Amino acid sequence: MNPTISIIIPCYNQAKYLSECLHSVLDQTYTNWECLIINDGSPDDTENLAKEWCHKDKRIKYYYKANSGVCDTRNFGIKHAQGEFIMPLDADDKIAPPYIEKALKIFENNPNTKLVYCNTIFFGAKNYAKTDVEYSFKHLLYENIIHHAGIYRKSDFLKTQGYNLNMHDGLEDWDFWLTLINPEDKVVKLDGYFYNYRIKDISRSTLIDKAKNEELILQIFKNHLSVYLKYFNPIRDHNEALFYKATFQRIKSEKEYRLGTFFFFPINYIKRVLWRKKLKKENRQS
Repeated sequence: MNPTISIIIPCYNQAKYLSECLHSVLDQTYTNWECLIINDGSPDDTENLAKEWCHKDKRIKYYYKANSGVCDTRNFGIKHAQGEFIMPLDADDKIAPPYIEKALKIFENNPNTKLVYCNTIFFGAKNYAKTDVEYSFKHLLYENIIHHAGIYRKSDFLKTQGYNLNMHDGLEDWDFWLTLINPEDKVVKLDGYFYNYRIKDISRSTLIDKAKNEELILQIFKNHLSVYLKYFNPIRDHNEALFYKATFQRIKSEKEYRLGTFFFFPINYIKRVLWRKKLKKENRQS
């Protein structure tokens, strides 16, 4: 029998945390899973440790590949996955025992669901719980409100190009959610705190300064140009957005944005005219 869900764990220099992560997988109340550890050319003891875990539980599988970054490594793992559902999980993080069971129940009861995620507990260098923002597509355009361990169908992943390799420096999860999710899709946030994110003094995210973050946000805009041109207006929305203001100025100066605005102007103009007519009609009726 094939597993229902595949847990994809990229691992690069995280061997010292890997056992803790895998313990949280084994503690899941839902048991029909497989766990793929993908060694991304790590120079530490990842291989020996991973093979030990494979001997402990046959649901755990190990793959080695040359170093190419987290995006390519996740794509590699998902392509080798046998489960109907996918859950990415970083090797230094953990999940609470009921997470998979509760998420799969949502998919079972609501087959149209595209993605399920939950609230977050931060641990390590800092310890606190975070009630994640309730999902809306518009809010997702402004900031990443979904942690990387959201659960989705492999069939939906295969309709995309996967995690974008041009996001190798960070924010690849946010970029992928914008690739996976359409505005009309159903996304569910569980009430529980089932995802545990490790905070370290030095990590890939802490090495992203303001300038680099703005570069990554600009790349997300370029990757999803048609979506942003249709649903996002930086002049109208910048006060409520969590983008950096400097990024807006750079977006507005981008050739792609100027061309997109030019081509979309007739459509947007017609929409505004129709909206004004509708408003005047409603005012007369009232």
